[in-house]
Formats: sequence, structure tokens, C-alpha cells
Amino acid sequence: MPEAWSKADLHIHSTRSDGLASPRQIMEYAARRTDLSVIAITDHNTLEGALDAKEMQHEYPGLEVVVGEEITSKWGHILGLFLDEEVPPGLSAVETIARINEQGGVAVIAHPFANRAFGPFGLRSLGERINEVAFQAMEVYNSSPYLIHANRLASKAFARGQGIAATGGSDAHVLKAVGTGYTLFRGTTSADLHRSLDELETRARAGRGGMSVALRYMFRYPQIKRQQQMNRERCKAR
Repeated sequence: MPEAWSKADLHIHSTRSDGLASPRQIMEYAARRTDLSVIAITDHNTLEGALDAKEMQHEYPGLEVVVGEEITSKWGHILGLFLDEEVPPGLSAVETIARINEQGGVAVIAHPFANRAFGPFGLRSLGERINEVAFQAMEVYNSSPYLIHANRLASKAFARGQGIAATGGSDAHVLKAVGTGYTLFRGTTSADLHRSLDELETRARAGRGGMSVALRYMFRYPQIKRQQQMNRERCKAR
């Protein structure tokens, strides 16, 4: 009998950075309202949200948490998955990935072709410089409503690439975005996900709810921007 394939959303933000849902709300929603087996909370430059969710994982059988962080490198945003310690922002992409690898983590290039001036969140991306760094995976699909063209470019870049895994994620800043982009992997657990990434067999997929999520982003954009400003001030105060 063939082994099961499961879904993981590997790019979610909580109130610990610029998301509008708490780790508890994310866990509750993912467990009750989606068919995800694994989620990764990847707040900007902090593990706090992921560690909070990890502590309550036992309350949600069938849902596992990967501790992650979206790290602001000098070249752009990099997702670190399966981390034990925070990776500081402001390092080169090469050094950021080295810090992730030292922990046995997986380095994912987030929204690789999102222009910094494109979209409401001012995303930074590696773009064409992705060929200069030895990352393990590329976010081929990101369900943010303003990244349609960037996703197409990422898909083309991935088709030309060798030796990297594909991931998908929601990049959720609002609760109902969770699960609208996901990674398909062989197995059911976070350990299975890690193995599937190592074996380069993961697939990026789009979920449902794109238009309704886009409207939610539009109406809650001021709140998200306030969360971003608060997160920047929190990082400076460290």
C-alpha cells in the first residue's frame, strides 16, 4: 500500500511579529478548519511564536509544529525551518544559511522574486541572486494575493534548478489565510517532512480561498502595518 502524502503550511506569521492571529488561534484554526498535518510558524527574526505553538502541540493530536523563523538577511528573506536557536538578522545570505545548517535546519528562499517595492508588505527577495547561495529549498508557491507573477517566476526558476526541494506556504498574516498555500510531503509527521525535503520529493500546491483572503488582507492592511512597525521597534530594543 503506498505511503500517505500530507500537507504542511511552512510559512505562517503570528502576533509575535506582523501576523494578526496568536499562536493559539493559529493552532486552533489549523487543527479544526484545515487538513494540514504540519505547520511552521515563521515570524520575522524571532522563534517566539513557533516555540509558543510547539509547547501546545500536545493539545492538538495530528498536528505537528516545526520551529521556524523568517530571517532578514542582507540580500532578502530566508526561512529557517527545524531551528533550535534564533538566527540574527542582518547577516549575508551565505552566513544566514550557514547558521541554519549548523543547527541541522533547512534553509528556504522565501518569495524569491517578490520585489521590495511590490505589494503592501515591502517584501525583500533574492531574485536573480538565488544562484549565488547554497540553499536547500525554494518557496515555489506563496499564497499572498499580490505574488501571482512572482510565483510564476519562481516556478520557472525551480524547473531549471537541480538539487533543491520545492515548498509552498501561505505566508499567512490573517488567520483564514492559513493553509491556502502548502507543501505536499510523503508521510504524516514533521520528521517525515524533513526527510521528504532532504529527498527532494516535496511539491508546492495552492489551496482554496484566494479571493476571500485577498479581501481580508485589503481590509486589515492598516492593522498589519501597525504590527510590522511594532515588530521593528521590538527588534531594535533587543
